[in-house]
Amino acid sequence: MAAPPAEEDAMARYRSPLVSRYASPEMGYNFSERKKFGTWRRLWLYLAQAEKSLGLPITDEQIQEMEANLDNIDFAMAAEEEKKLRHDVMAHVHTFAHCCPKAAAIIHLGATSCYVGDNTDLIVLRDGFDLLLPKLARVISRLADFAEKYADMPTLGFTHYQPAQLTTVGKRCCLWIQDLCMDLQNLERARDDLRFRGVKGTTGTQASFLQLFEGDHSKVEELDRLVTAKAGFKRSYMVTGQTYSRKVDIEVLSVLASLGASIHKICTDIRLLANLKEIEEPFEKEQIGSSAMPYKRNPMRSERCCSLARHLMTLVMDPLQTASVQWFERTLDDSANRRVCLAEAFLTADIILSTLQNISEGLVVYPKVIERRIRQELPFMATENIIMAMVKAGGNRQDCHEKIRVLSQKAAAVVKQEGGDNDFIDRVRADSYFAPIHKQLESLLDPSSFTGRAPQQVAKFLKQEVRPALDPYQNKMGGKIELAL
Repeated sequence: MAAPPAEEDAMARYRSPLVSRYASPEMGYNFSERKKFGTWRRLWLYLAQAEKSLGLPITDEQIQEMEANLDNIDFAMAAEEEKKLRHDVMAHVHTFAHCCPKAAAIIHLGATSCYVGDNTDLIVLRDGFDLLLPKLARVISRLADFAEKYADMPTLGFTHYQPAQLTTVGKRCCLWIQDLCMDLQNLERARDDLRFRGVKGTTGTQASFLQLFEGDHSKVEELDRLVTAKAGFKRSYMVTGQTYSRKVDIEVLSVLASLGASIHKICTDIRLLANLKEIEEPFEKEQIGSSAMPYKRNPMRSERCCSLARHLMTLVMDPLQTASVQWFERTLDDSANRRVCLAEAFLTADIILSTLQNISEGLVVYPKVIERRIRQELPFMATENIIMAMVKAGGNRQDCHEKIRVLSQKAAAVVKQEGGDNDFIDRVRADSYFAPIHKQLESLLDPSSFTGRAPQQVAKFLKQEVRPALDPYQNKMGGKIELAL
């Protein structure tokens, strides 16, 4: 057996493809060690500043020392300390104290591990939403432009994946947009509902801080308010155990799982349309669809979205189970699970939104293929119009119905048994019974007369619901996105 590769060889260690292959640098950084532990130090600084302002004996020199070393993190020292102490927070307390000897005595004063752990998680979740929301808005905007462009183009509708009444390409896209607008609203709500854990102590009673301030409840409340504001939150949870309620994680991952369901549905529709050769995702000049079949144009971006969306949808099971087994004020069996599921949910959502943006910016429509499929199915759909026209011309409704029944079954036999084209209209033209309406057949078969109010629905929906929802994000729309892989 070969010797194991050197530790510094990055290719010799597993790396999550969520980061190494797909996710944006911004979202990757949001869940990075540097962001996490840099935030810990900032939280220790906020605590010390607030405690000083409320009268605790903390000096300006100590504060300045902490401020000067917020990003001066010796990760190797912290790793060695954690090996020795088996406690990640105390390892970083010692590491921070090493470069802040004057402030060492007041770092983490009165706090518990969840002061930095949980509050950092809430900051990272908030910042994660702030990265996702503009991306989702961009996807909706691109699809809205597509829907507007194709608002009037008739296309065959499908129910049960069987031919149904006509709709338009733009109206079908609006079904996708409506789901994503619901997701936008849900993500905004989940983001705005996040509160700070704040300064609560070991079991949420704030006992250690009440002791620090010699029983002064108002100062403890003001400490909580000051630190919450410094962290950029308007509110903190009024009651907590050692941790904030793990139901918060359920709320967060639920809206992301719902987003995953929307994107899976959209990309499944695109994959089915690609099979019909009606609409395709962008396909680059040198892109290879298959190593064995060079003619193939596989919808690999949509397939990637579906694949990762399934993963995103399953992740909500983790916080559901975690919240259900938190005993009393807290148990530590939440920790390792949350390190995985929270980061993976946001990273996965980030990836599928970027990929869907790329798809929506390059969707290719094939009008001739769409028209051909309509011609194949429209004759049968036009039978009611033909009956109404015959009655208006003096015909008997029942007699006409029977004539059409016989002709349509003969035409269906040609399609199903002989593999031929639908010749129902040719049969109507050849039957003298229908002579009174022969000149009307072209107008009776105009596809646009079968799409109902679809174009008007598109225009009203985009104007009244979609565009207003996108207004807050207008300065974040950005340009086209290119995928690295």
